[in-house]
Amino acid sequence: MTIEQLYQVYLQHPNIQTDSRRMNPGDLFFALKGEKFDGNRFALQALEQGAAYAIIDDPAVCKNDRCILFEDVLQTLQLLATHHRRQFYIPVIAICGSNGKTTTKDLVSAVLSSHYPTHFTKGNFNNHIGVPLTLLAMPSTTEVAVLELGANNIGEVDFLCHIAEPTHGLITNIGKEHLEGFGGLEGVKQGESELYRYLAKQDGVAFINKDEPFLEELAAPVKKKLFYAQSESFDFDNPIYEVQLLEALPFVKVIFMDDDGKMVEIHSQLFGKYNFANIMTAIVLGRYFKVPTHKIKAAIEAYQPMSNRSQIKKIGTNTFVMDAYNANPSSMELAIQNFKEMKVEHKVAILGDMLELGIESPPEHQHIAKLALAQGFDQVIFVGKEFQPYVHNSLHFNNVQTLREWFDQQNFQDTHFLLKASRGIALEKMLAEEMAH
Repeated sequence: MTIEQLYQVYLQHPNIQTDSRRMNPGDLFFALKGEKFDGNRFALQALEQGAAYAIIDDPAVCKNDRCILFEDVLQTLQLLATHHRRQFYIPVIAICGSNGKTTTKDLVSAVLSSHYPTHFTKGNFNNHIGVPLTLLAMPSTTEVAVLELGANNIGEVDFLCHIAEPTHGLITNIGKEHLEGFGGLEGVKQGESELYRYLAKQDGVAFINKDEPFLEELAAPVKKKLFYAQSESFDFDNPIYEVQLLEALPFVKVIFMDDDGKMVEIHSQLFGKYNFANIMTAIVLGRYFKVPTHKIKAAIEAYQPMSNRSQIKKIGTNTFVMDAYNANPSSMELAIQNFKEMKVEHKVAILGDMLELGIESPPEHQHIAKLALAQGFDQVIFVGKEFQPYVHNSLHFNNVQTLREWFDQQNFQDTHFLLKASRGIALEKMLAEEMAH
């Protein structure tokens, strides 16, 4: 069977599952392989549970006539996704970068959704499996797509671009992320800027935040470029791409000029200066794609951070700044600086290990520990083995469970807490029960 023939099957059965336990009648089951599992083994089970067809790559597993054999199921999924994407003559916006990808994607999607049927990445479906699944979930009514591209190695952004074929794109920033895979900051630059090089070859449009280091020089190959930046006074020739920061704490407040020269204020529910660029990007893309100003304002003001990304949670008299979805040296530094700027009396920073830093891990953890301890917080508490060698005179826990046991014995009052760590530390579990209420 060819991809074109499989596409005709997909059009009849557009819901795709890769987990046989989640089958609904009429779904297509793709038998993906992982390090610890082989989806081929569950093909018959998927068919029994109502799958219309199972796409497999092991001829020995399934003799059922509803099994469709390909050489490689993952590659088939990716090729099918690209074929589906090519049926759409719409803007496909790719977002990658070291920090703020998901928040930027959510804000841009909220703004564009307010005016167009918009399809966008849900959750963390931003890799070699998630991007194809996102594309294949795109309904025929879609007028604009917003895709998050994640990467932790050189070559991954380019690979995802060839699946998604974006027409527009932006890099949020270049920072110290996934250093183990990228091999250092130069590797991050090379890897993330694959988006620019793809857009250059396809005559696509790049949106470039001039306030961020490296982006302008990395975007040199791109012909169609739109620059935007933080404005101080709005005396620019082209105010469409200027936004001004009015306030960063407790929440980001910005102002920009509409087409009639009127000033529009937005009061977001995101806190901290590091969220300004995410909001500015959403405003700029909204203006570029001609979303009415009042819709841009309403969409951003209604957006609430989720999944432990820049969430503020009050529990009793204490306030928790939940930024525990992920962490790398760049985002950790920004979070600490932002927490320092909060004008409150009692502050405790709880910082967990930053993972996937490879040989850079010791110096980066030493630097962050030193930085955090120099801020004058009431207390800095560290979690995880990577921080341990550099925090001799501070409170340190091996894991979240022991931190939680200690924390439950304390009696903090009127205190602000910063929680920041890599995903693998699961720092949010410290407050799991409280956050559920």
